Amino acid sequence: MKIMIQGAGSNVGKSLLVAGLCRHFTRQGLTVRPFKPQNMSNNAAVATGGEIGRAQALQARACRVAPTVHMNPVLLKPESETGAQVIVQGQRLTTVKARDYAALKPQLMAPVLDSFHRLMAEADLVIVEGAGSPAEVNLRANDIANMGFAIAAQTPVILTGDIDRGGVIAQLVGTQAVLDPEDAAMIRGFLINKFRGDPSLFDDGYRLIEQRTGWQGLGVIPWFADAHKLPAEDAADLGGTRGTGDFLIAVPHLNRIANFDDLDPLAQEPGVTLQIIKPGQPLPVEADLIILPGSKATIADLAHFRAQGWDIDLAAALRRGAKILGLCGGYQMLGREIADPEGIEGKPGSVPGLGLLDLVTTMTPDKRVTETVAHHPTTNTPVKGYEIHLGRTEGPDRALPMFTVDGQPEGAQRPDGRVMGSYLHGMFTEDTFRRAFLATLGATPGTVSYDATVEATLDALADHLALHVDCSRLLALARP
Repeated sequence: MKIMIQGAGSNVGKSLLVAGLCRHFTRQGLTVRPFKPQNMSNNAAVATGGEIGRAQALQARACRVAPTVHMNPVLLKPESETGAQVIVQGQRLTTVKARDYAALKPQLMAPVLDSFHRLMAEADLVIVEGAGSPAEVNLRANDIANMGFAIAAQTPVILTGDIDRGGVIAQLVGTQAVLDPEDAAMIRGFLINKFRGDPSLFDDGYRLIEQRTGWQGLGVIPWFADAHKLPAEDAADLGGTRGTGDFLIAVPHLNRIANFDDLDPLAQEPGVTLQIIKPGQPLPVEADLIILPGSKATIADLAHFRAQGWDIDLAAALRRGAKILGLCGGYQMLGREIADPEGIEGKPGSVPGLGLLDLVTTMTPDKRVTETVAHHPTTNTPVKGYEIHLGRTEGPDRALPMFTVDGQPEGAQRPDGRVMGSYLHGMFTEDTFRRAFLATLGATPGTVSYDATVEATLDALADHLALHVDCSRLLALARP
């Protein structure tokens, strides 16, 4: 069985819908697998065979299986406004400009279908997530993400509209109006997502959509308030302040911020307030901890960081007693220099770093993608995480590493311990380490279990969808 959830626009909630449906049907005793032919995100996860989008890793967790590269065979990781790194079945293929990607797409349908058929062979049900919207008919030629895939794999489609942003009737009816008849025929039903208030007020609109399109309505889904407890895929979802604790953690929102789900476990600590600082806003010098997050374009984001005046704010916060932690790209920025002799991120050359750690990073084309088990000497706690990065970092401050891995140094610290950096993502999902680390910085850690929170939220999401979606009809539509 197979079914595809497409959206009448971007950010309509497809990823969460697929995760919730994966958990629901898994609890019904089916072997379920998630699949997204093409994803565009810098929030990546390590999977068996390489890297995939973080949303597909969460969906795999909802199915209670380990993620594999076949769940997201094409991953685009934006490096600039017009270019992206192309990951195919977990491995970096190339970097292309947006205008050149169209020429590459015909080569990608074969690995997409190969991965899909592998999943179909091991599952009772594969739930496919589209990308963006099929209404973007200007991108239909050689499409692998929406209707191009649905036609090639003969997978029925459920179209989802987001009523929270308004205009949902036009979203759905208008999508049918612009689609080619063969594509429109693949759509068998629709869902209304993110409803607030009394759903009976939409009864007339719901019937109108059914009448105008001929599609079956499969449900009106109320707003799921606990969505923030699950890892977000889109950096557009970041922002504002989370939590009300006394310990203030500030994080600059870089243009190409990557793997920002590193922050989620911190935001759930009751003693913490997490602030995402948008461009144009100053870094709060009263912060207790400033985290420089991962970046898909370290050199460009370092220039962006300086353009905001954040380098000045960072130095002022450090003088006032703040601690600083750099993660992956943020770690590279903290050094004396970033060298890019082969032009991996642009023109060959080098740029000065922030100079807060005595280190030099050299960009190299080989990419490290691995799960890592480390030890944190300061708190004497084990840590499980993952690495996804280009470049090597060396220098005197590595003599005091933040972690050790198989007895070897990983990351670095300034001799006074107030500036730290590491390539290790996911460190804060480890409850014991997170609590001990925060305690060394003066925070009062709570008793939150991050993994338990994610599991409970996935179960609550599945319950939510089971209550508001006609899952029996959806499953019937998925049958051959």
